Amino acid sequence: MKYILFIVSLITSFNLFAQDILIKNIDVFDGKNEKLRKGVDVLIHENKVQKIAKNIQTDSCEVINGEGKTLIPGLIDAHWHTSYAYTPAEILFLNQGDMPEVAIRSMKGAEQTLLRGFTTVRDPGGNPFAVKKLIDSGEYPGHRILPSGPFMSQTTGHADHYCVLDEPRKSPGDMSYWERNMMAITADGVPEVRKVTREILKYGATQIKICTGGGVSSEYDPLEVMEYSMDEIKAVVEEAENYGTYVQSHVMIDKGIIAAVNAGVKSIEHGFFASDATLELMKEKGVWLSPQPFLEGDNSFADPNSQKKWLDVVAAVDNVYQKASKIGVKVSFGTDILFDGESAKNQGALLARLGNWYSPYEALRIATSGNAELLEMAGSRHPYQEGPLGVVQEGAYADMIIVDGNPLENLDLVADPENNFLMIMKDGVIYKNTMDY
Repeated sequence: MKYILFIVSLITSFNLFAQDILIKNIDVFDGKNEKLRKGVDVLIHENKVQKIAKNIQTDSCEVINGEGKTLIPGLIDAHWHTSYAYTPAEILFLNQGDMPEVAIRSMKGAEQTLLRGFTTVRDPGGNPFAVKKLIDSGEYPGHRILPSGPFMSQTTGHADHYCVLDEPRKSPGDMSYWERNMMAITADGVPEVRKVTREILKYGATQIKICTGGGVSSEYDPLEVMEYSMDEIKAVVEEAENYGTYVQSHVMIDKGIIAAVNAGVKSIEHGFFASDATLELMKEKGVWLSPQPFLEGDNSFADPNSQKKWLDVVAAVDNVYQKASKIGVKVSFGTDILFDGESAKNQGALLARLGNWYSPYEALRIATSGNAELLEMAGSRHPYQEGPLGVVQEGAYADMIIVDGNPLENLDLVADPENNFLMIMKDGVIYKNTMDY
């Protein structure tokens, strides 16, 4: 048994790929079909799956014996904050740190996320652009990122981290340190939200994140409030669509969800208090629901108001998953882990919790090909268009995991990637391998 961590920067700097890799005699979950392809070989050439068949014959390639193991696509987290997951709250909210510290924590954390088998994330808020650049260039290991850039809200909204003593600001152009560094941003009125949306797209966002309802960690907005007017939401949606992409919205309650959906938002982040009628509306319009399978112990907040809001959210989790499953809304999988590198280790455990509402097959499909379908709404802004993500098929990106066992029979295997994920590959490069050759 051996552990191999390939230094991707060395490979990229010389514009070379590792030799072809042949995984022999493995059972394959392709990300779409419930039935495994039993005992097949998978040939990886450069960064793609070249061939899947029985008894592939090839010269001069690295061979991995997959007998008794299961090959699955790399996992996708559709709500992962690269900049916030490993950064303590006091750094961001109490001004005890700066952007270089956030970037260092994010870069180191991205490798840890990858080694849990999450090869791609949709980042719904923060500034992961430099981290993404260094990962995509091969200089540092980490997951693929589809960034939303700074999430945007009105004043008093979820992205408003000004102290009340800072109000009134001299002009709409006054920006806090974290706004200037593209972590979160406030914008008010149709002209301003248009301008800020354009700026975020200019910076490289693949989709836009706004807030149309209250949040847990934010100080000034109870969960039940509606944020942004219809005209403001429509303006953001129009700007995103003009740029070939879509808008996702942080919102918990019916009023904010309905406004967002009717204004053209395509992905509802959280949506824990959605009614049956609202979920039916989302289904009718093809809007995605991105809840998180939270438990009470997943987070805690020093502020008593935030802690109460957190407990209210946790109490609603089971109900929204049950209703969404029954009604048939498109559901994505995301974790929204914040402010704690230790909690980030539970990313796979949250995926395993989907087993409370879905079969193992359904849960894994959601976190692979299902999430990949959601990412494709970014259209021409999607940064990874050379092949499909979230699947193991010929022509797809070679993002895949070898699992010690069959997660379609035992979903809990994904909760312990350190012991159960024997090989993790992204873009044709092996980052972890404890398999026998």
